[in-house]
Amino acid sequence: MRALVTGGGGFLGGALARRLRERGDDVRVFGRGQYPELEALGIDTARGDLADAAAVSSACADRDTVFHAGAKVGLWGAYEDYFATNVTGTRNVLRACAEHGVRKLVFTSSPSVVFDGADAEGVDESAPYPEKFDSHYSRTKALSEEMVLAADHEKLATVCLRPHLVWGPGDRHLLPRVVARARAGRLFRIGEENKRVDTIYIDDAVEAHLQAARLLSPSSAIAGRAYFLSAGDPRPVWEIIGRMLAAAGLPPPTRAVPKSLAFTAASACEGVWRALRLSSEPPLTRFLVLQLTTAHWFDITAAKRDLDWSPRVTIEAGMERLAQWLRAERGV
Repeated sequence: MRALVTGGGGFLGGALARRLRERGDDVRVFGRGQYPELEALGIDTARGDLADAAAVSSACADRDTVFHAGAKVGLWGAYEDYFATNVTGTRNVLRACAEHGVRKLVFTSSPSVVFDGADAEGVDESAPYPEKFDSHYSRTKALSEEMVLAADHEKLATVCLRPHLVWGPGDRHLLPRVVARARAGRLFRIGEENKRVDTIYIDDAVEAHLQAARLLSPSSAIAGRAYFLSAGDPRPVWEIIGRMLAAAGLPPPTRAVPKSLAFTAASACEGVWRALRLSSEPPLTRFLVLQLTTAHWFDITAAKRDLDWSPRVTIEAGMERLAQWLRAERGV
């Protein structure tokens, strides 16, 4: 495989690039940073912004498969910034694939494209996009996914994967945020309920992407389709957070605030940040409150059947690996 991985400096993109290289594929990553740790593995690196059509086109040259994992993530920011990276960037990837005759495009989407603010329990791929989105990220990822699915044709086969809450060793996004808040005494349980949520260990998410690329072709059953990915083992959200904290040697949060109070505080924070035009992320947002107080777990039957894939790493085994990695990071 001659593969391009966009977002190669990110958690999933970097893990995917390393796994491809380990098995002997010709790998190039595209991102805004410099990645000497990837270059040391023999991975070609192309630097640029997804919103830059010329840079994206250059990165796609001589590739036969593109894993489009690059995106602007987060809970806060200007809609224009999310649109530029997630929508314009995806449009640039699709155009570059057509220009250079790329045959396969595996797009990393998100379950948030169907999140409407209510509990989602056992939801499958028949769930529609909501009429209103609660975050710029969700809205722009949905727009991107729609484009990718519509672009599937006889010359470019496309598939969209929706992994939910990817975690594990190497995570520089979710885990550090949780740990930092806990250490600063700013991590509170929200609400009285402890709703179940899906997660997926990094290795299982990577393997699903590899399987999708292996099976993808214009005539395949997966072409032009989207799939939820998870461990298939939804757990209470505060259990997951508590286990992550335990892996980092920290106790679980004990203080709690009512959901209504948290939602009011989040609205106030957002108002202040907008008024002052602050670029940093508020300490609390309404989308985060909704994510922590609603159930979101999904039926992965279609992914297991069509991708010939099943999650292999249990939450318990993954947490032990995470703890070992964190101990090594601390030199303990």
